[in-house]
Amino acid sequence: MTEVCLLGDKNCVPCEGGVPALTETEAKALMKQLDDGWELSGDAKFLKRRLEFKGFAKATYTANLAAFLGDQQGHHPDIAFGWGYCSLTFTTHAIDGLSENDFICAAKFDAMLAK
Repeated sequence: MTEVCLLGDKNCVPCEGGVPALTETEAKALMKQLDDGWELSGDAKFLKRRLEFKGFAKATYTANLAAFLGDQQGHHPDIAFGWGYCSLTFTTHAIDGLSENDFICAAKFDAMLAK
């Protein structure tokens, strides 16, 4: 039996370029392991999610959670937040597109929100 390794069970590995970005088809296949709130944008170069809240504190806590995860994994999202929202954008700058690291971090973020 082949063991399936889910994204959330993996850890990011350093990416310094030299590898191709995921194709749109590959990215769409990985999307199936993420919360429905994630979307691909920019010709599948970015993975984005916007969360909405009633107030500022929850948005701030969520941004801090994303920042903590980024430091833990060594793969940092762009984070924007304000009253009632927190938006995350993952991309792998070294390859000008998406890598598996982006999806690993998104899956781990989903798991942290579920707790």
